[in-house]
Amino acid sequence: MYLNCHTYYSLRFGTLSEVELLKLAQENHVDHLALTDINNTSAGLNFVRKAPEFGIKPILGIDFRNGVDQCFVGIAKNNNGYQELNNFLSDHLHHDKTFKSQAPSFKDAYVIYPFQKVVLNEQKSFLEHEYIGISIRDLRRLPFSEILEYRDKLVVQQPVTFRNKRDFNAHRLLRAIDNNILLSKLTPAEEADPEEKMLPLNDLKSAFSEYAFILENTERLMKSCNIYFDFSEERKPQNLVTYLGDTTKDEALLEELCQKGLPERYKHTEIGSVILERLQKELDLIKKMGFVSYFLINWDIVSHARRQGFFYVGRGSGANSIVAYLLHITDVDPIELDLYFERFINLYRVNPPDFDIDFSWKDREAMTQYIFERFPNVSLLGTYVTFQEKGVIRELGKVFGLPKEEIDILCDRKYNISQLDKVALLVLKYGQLIKGMPNYLSIHAGGILITEKPIHYFSATHLPPKGYPTTQFDMVIAEDVGLFKFDILSQRGLAKIEETLEIINYNQPEKRDSFDIHDIARFKNDPNINNLVKSAQCMGCFYVESPAMRMLLKKLEVDNYLGLVAASSIIRPGVAKSGMMREYILRHRDPKRAKERAHPVMLSIMPETYGVMVYQEDVIKVAHYFADLTLGEADVLRRGMSGKFRSREEFQKVKDKFVDNCRKKGYEDKLIFEIWDQVASFAGYAFAKGHSASYAVESYQTLFLKAYYPLEYMVAVLNNGGGFYSAEFYIHEARMLGAKIHSPCINKSFMLNCIYEKELYLGFMYLRELEGRVADQITTERNANGPYLSLTNFLDRISISIEQLSILIRIDAFRFTGINKHELLWQAHLSISKDTKLEHPKLFTAKHQHFEIPKLYSTDLEMAFTQLELMGFTLCSPFDILAVPPTNLLGKRDMETYLGKNIDIYGYLVTVKNTRTHKGTRMNFATLVDQHGEVFDTVLFPPIAAKYFFRGKGIYRFYGKVVSEFGFLSIEVIKMQKQDHISDPRYADMKTSVLKLNSDKK
Repeated sequence: MYLNCHTYYSLRFGTLSEVELLKLAQENHVDHLALTDINNTSAGLNFVRKAPEFGIKPILGIDFRNGVDQCFVGIAKNNNGYQELNNFLSDHLHHDKTFKSQAPSFKDAYVIYPFQKVVLNEQKSFLEHEYIGISIRDLRRLPFSEILEYRDKLVVQQPVTFRNKRDFNAHRLLRAIDNNILLSKLTPAEEADPEEKMLPLNDLKSAFSEYAFILENTERLMKSCNIYFDFSEERKPQNLVTYLGDTTKDEALLEELCQKGLPERYKHTEIGSVILERLQKELDLIKKMGFVSYFLINWDIVSHARRQGFFYVGRGSGANSIVAYLLHITDVDPIELDLYFERFINLYRVNPPDFDIDFSWKDREAMTQYIFERFPNVSLLGTYVTFQEKGVIRELGKVFGLPKEEIDILCDRKYNISQLDKVALLVLKYGQLIKGMPNYLSIHAGGILITEKPIHYFSATHLPPKGYPTTQFDMVIAEDVGLFKFDILSQRGLAKIEETLEIINYNQPEKRDSFDIHDIARFKNDPNINNLVKSAQCMGCFYVESPAMRMLLKKLEVDNYLGLVAASSIIRPGVAKSGMMREYILRHRDPKRAKERAHPVMLSIMPETYGVMVYQEDVIKVAHYFADLTLGEADVLRRGMSGKFRSREEFQKVKDKFVDNCRKKGYEDKLIFEIWDQVASFAGYAFAKGHSASYAVESYQTLFLKAYYPLEYMVAVLNNGGGFYSAEFYIHEARMLGAKIHSPCINKSFMLNCIYEKELYLGFMYLRELEGRVADQITTERNANGPYLSLTNFLDRISISIEQLSILIRIDAFRFTGINKHELLWQAHLSISKDTKLEHPKLFTAKHQHFEIPKLYSTDLEMAFTQLELMGFTLCSPFDILAVPPTNLLGKRDMETYLGKNIDIYGYLVTVKNTRTHKGTRMNFATLVDQHGEVFDTVLFPPIAAKYFFRGKGIYRFYGKVVSEFGFLSIEVIKMQKQDHISDPRYADMKTSVLKLNSDKK
């Protein structure tokens, strides 16, 4: 009887989930229920999936509104009607249209006009599929209305938005947030009626007892509605069924592509029975599971990328597949790496393997555009942004009128609950009401759906700023109904590789054809590259540059590709959290330990990782071979490790069977739960081995460039947003590799950095206050008419304000003139009126007056502080501006001598990792640069971390003990102190300005 029910996907309006709505209906003995969220279908599929569990027949519809003004409700008779409603809603959302008072003539959907709207619009005629909705509140007016004459058109429309007063309070807060107003300013017109609640079915019937025909009409309408989506384990994939329009042709094409790929991929290897048997095994299973088109679509996408010259990396569980390797979807040979076939695909797996295809951040948009143009039914996958704790407090703080300072205190939890006033307590109390509710719809990081049926068969779509239709449901619901996403992602690592090749083209053109960046086999065997890995000299290199990874490489003594593959997964939190990262290192350095410590079954399952679970597929192996679970049950375990696996009930059953089976095999509980804890600790963090191998391929490409074209590579790193570290430290690295660093220059620099042989000119992008249009104008004019000859010549050609020009002069961008910047600033101020705003260059060269300007000087110290102000870092050594020079020259190179002893050392802070021990106490790991430019690491254990704090960037003096763990040296800090730099000479006593920096320290 309830034809107008809302969930919290009626965004910033509804207050309960679709499951809570079903539970409410069950409690009130309702067996037919229509979900009609406001301009939204996010909950539709899951509502249909969950309804049978509550003994309820689901009906789907949409509540069409302009803001809170209800126009009409659409109810789908069947799946076609649902698609009609979705088409209609999507058209309005895409084009930002308002809904008219009259609904279109749907073929397979009913329309219900609210009683008040019919009265207001004086609507007299109704089509066969149109009805008038009567709520309990309307019953008072019905006897006095002409509408009573439309007996066959009247149905019950008792809206459901709340369960109780608590929900209504949450609703009012949501409405105030949506309107961005104080709660006290919220008008009743912006709220729902407090009586929009669900009554027990008998009470509802009792309320309408005088109008039995209304109940009969409603029941007849609801019984005529039938909506169905297949959520069973045997469901068919809903992706595009065929690539060529015919299954037989698809299969033939897939086999043809594999045969073509064999000699391409194995040109240096004999194509023996192992390769051919693996290929046939995969092909048979791919055909049987109906995943042929899925592979061909991925092949189509990467083939287009290759034609365009776009770089990409195929990863995910699909990297375990030889078919994917032969189709060039991935660059990982599963035979070479012995990648576990069952992780890739097995008969129990209803969803196809994951292919995460990474493109350069510059190319992904073009690839997305191609996919939308290439295939008929395409949409981006949606996701929900929910109200989280800090966001809720900020929103409710504004709603209750708290000042920003008090909101900040609540957000940072810097309060004593007993000292909070009544309003602050209300913010915290009511914050719990809306925490976790969806706030707005967004876009999945890279998911794209390519479907057989139109996407509106499943959901309406909205149109975010990206401009592509986006589903109103997320990836979990998509998988439930058989829609499997294509992950088209972006990363900056690939852009760095692409741009390095472009820079080599102009900086060392004779070298560009001397190598193939895709010749990974050559890179794997290159001693120079492997030495970089072994010495952990990997700053700027993809996935291997962080302090933690650098430390791990040293401890593992990694000097080859396979070692890097393992390290890429061992670094993940799952392995580290279980304590098995340390155990892996111990066993790696002493293989005898594996035989002594590892269970024989574990060692036989995972001999290459010494019986330690490192990869995702190890979960399947252990579950299958150690605990005798079926491959299907093992895959449930693996999926249970990931955050996207919603129901823990099935996961718990598998865990129980894991334990029972192990006990039956005679294993002791201590061993069983030790192994289980290792499995559970992965918790979605472990990589598939193929995924790690894909990352390692890209790492080797970047390591090759770092080894042979280090300056070009560092420029590309800087131009693509850096990586783990700030730009300052990549500039430092370039200097250490032999580059001469220049501040921005109007005749040499561009918006981005550029290099001429070994002369690296910083880009205008580092001048934080310089407008982008000014930088563009400078380079465009210079490209068209040649270099600037003087400040006067520059002013004749560029329209610029005195403020913007001052930035360029102060950073010494006119140093080619040989004139001191203070003199140039005088000249600039005399040449440009502060009030003059030129929007275009001068048509004729002006005659310039000659001014006598006194002789002025500037110092290197002044320039250092100007660089610090304008760019955020200096080009001289930060040690050169210390107030008190270091008392010693000790650095990284001296740490081995001090092993086991205390050292007094200075370091410029690179990065700090704040972490907590298992007891919850804070500790720090810090990476620093010493006086000689070398990197070293420190550890502040909890007692020291509680006493000393890092206070932003700068130079710190440490006193601590040099320790070694598996050959990796670090300093356990005992004392530390931040060092002051000198007073800014630009504003200090004139005596300071005569100080000079030693030229050799620049």
